[in-house]
Amino acid sequence: MKLLRKIIVFIVVAAAAAGAYYYYQKTHQLKPEDMYRLDVVTRGDIEQSVSANGTLNPVSLISVGTQVSGIVRKLYVDFNDQVKKDQVLLELDSALFNAQITQSQSSVRNNQASLELAVANEKRMRELYEQDYVSKQELDTAVQVLKSAKAQLESARGLLARDQTNLNFTIIRSPVSGVVVNRVVDVGQTVAASFQTPTLIQIAQDLSKMQIDTSFAEADIGKIKEGQQVSFNVDAFPSRNFEGVVKQVRLNSTNTSNVVTYNVVVSVNNEDLTLLPGMTAYVNIAVEQAKHALLVPNAALRYKPKQAVDTGKEEQSKDNAGDSKAKAGAADEKHGPRSEGRGNWNGARRGDHASGNGGEHTGAEAGKGQRRGPRAGGGNMGKVYVLRDGKPVLVSVRVGITDGRSTAIHSRDLAEGDKVIVSELLPGSPVDAGGNNNRRGPRMF
Repeated sequence: MKLLRKIIVFIVVAAAAAGAYYYYQKTHQLKPEDMYRLDVVTRGDIEQSVSANGTLNPVSLISVGTQVSGIVRKLYVDFNDQVKKDQVLLELDSALFNAQITQSQSSVRNNQASLELAVANEKRMRELYEQDYVSKQELDTAVQVLKSAKAQLESARGLLARDQTNLNFTIIRSPVSGVVVNRVVDVGQTVAASFQTPTLIQIAQDLSKMQIDTSFAEADIGKIKEGQQVSFNVDAFPSRNFEGVVKQVRLNSTNTSNVVTYNVVVSVNNEDLTLLPGMTAYVNIAVEQAKHALLVPNAALRYKPKQAVDTGKEEQSKDNAGDSKAKAGAADEKHGPRSEGRGNWNGARRGDHASGNGGEHTGAEAGKGQRRGPRAGGGNMGKVYVLRDGKPVLVSVRVGITDGRSTAIHSRDLAEGDKVIVSELLPGSPVDAGGNNNRRGPRMF
């Protein structure tokens, strides 16, 4: 009886377990739409832009130097001081120049006396020559001595004027009105003016008007024109957007490691004096816009179902050809598009030229506007996948401009509100079909 009871209990328990498992499988079976991460096709405005790093500089920065050497005896200005034109900035020790002036004055007086003697001698010799007391040669000698005395006097006067000018150069004056932004000398310091004029003080003429000196890659420079609006940020005010205008696209190119860039000057209004010289500016120039366009996330243009990978060499080659165009409209976040939108440009701060999602170039390269990712837009063909009858179905699209996150497309088979596949989910991964659903797959017993 005990054995029979145990058998009956075991059968009941096994049947209950089997029923529970069957019920769980029926109620928790993973639906096809739960196997993919989906995103919604939207319609809106999109803006493509090019970005680069630059440096804020005064429009006019005057480097005040010295034409004579000497020791700084007096210093009248310091950093941030407002100065007027012809205001004395500093003085050099003038003792040596005063001594030279004294010597030159003595030389002038000496040559003046020699000239007076030569004039008297020439007059006397001419009178004697007229009375036939001296020869013509002696008269000519007296005339030559007179001319030489005049020349020596002029030379002595020139040396005196030079020494007087050098003495005046010991007093350094401001050539313009402005603000002192840099001072590189102190009292007691010796400055030497040899082949190159040393810089003593730098004066910004007007900080209410500044400019950004930046550079863009040759692939982007054709989109940049004078008069285009520019937006930029600085690290000092990360939440504030500043505006500017493209002032000049310089024709001279720079070739660094076979990367050709062109300098672009952006004019900036700085009436409130918020921006300071030397700040790094992260420049964003809108080069193309699309209004009321059909938009898909870039991840949808990159997605390819696993089964599409093993469809044979012929189909693989076709897919690769299509991918090369599709990726042009949706550059990988790891590399970022060369041209992107305003909302995603801040990544340039981390050293990327135009990608808001980071890149593989250093900050130094970013400041030169290096070309990085594949070009977006241009009417290339791409493909996205939609979920139909539980299976991914390919839809061909014509790729437009991109802002680094979304891409404008043209397609007769897609409409606003359709859902496209952006990635596949592993069992147990959270499903996001536009609603952040955290539903999980069945637990394996």
